[in-house]
Amino acid sequence: MTTYYSEDHEWVEVNGKFATVGITDFAQKQLGDVVFVELPEVGRELEKGEEAAVVESVKAASEVYSPIDGEVTEVNETLEDEPALVNSDAESDAWFFKIKIADKSQLDDLMNEEDYKAFVAEQE
Repeated sequence: MTTYYSEDHEWVEVNGKFATVGITDFAQKQLGDVVFVELPEVGRELEKGEEAAVVESVKAASEVYSPIDGEVTEVNETLEDEPALVNSDAESDAWFFKIKIADKSQLDDLMNEEDYKAFVAEQE
């Protein structure tokens, strides 16, 4: 499995024709204590850059964008009952949705882990 990162601080873990999407640890730290997560509907067709989900914290609400085109195949319903999981495990158990990849070439527009770390360092 390969993990990619977007400039909007989403991570994308690719496994064959499917990808799991969540927000990065950096993003959850910027948000603060997460109190609510709104997930996309299974079956929804997403376009790259389109708002896919919403995460609300005590500080602010923020959109989660789809880093690639595809169809939502699964959502992490645990986050609806336990939104704080985003704060404790953002880049693993607190994934937001899974998507069937429509165009693998879009992954070329995303960053690898090393490039993402450099990108975040510039923002801090």
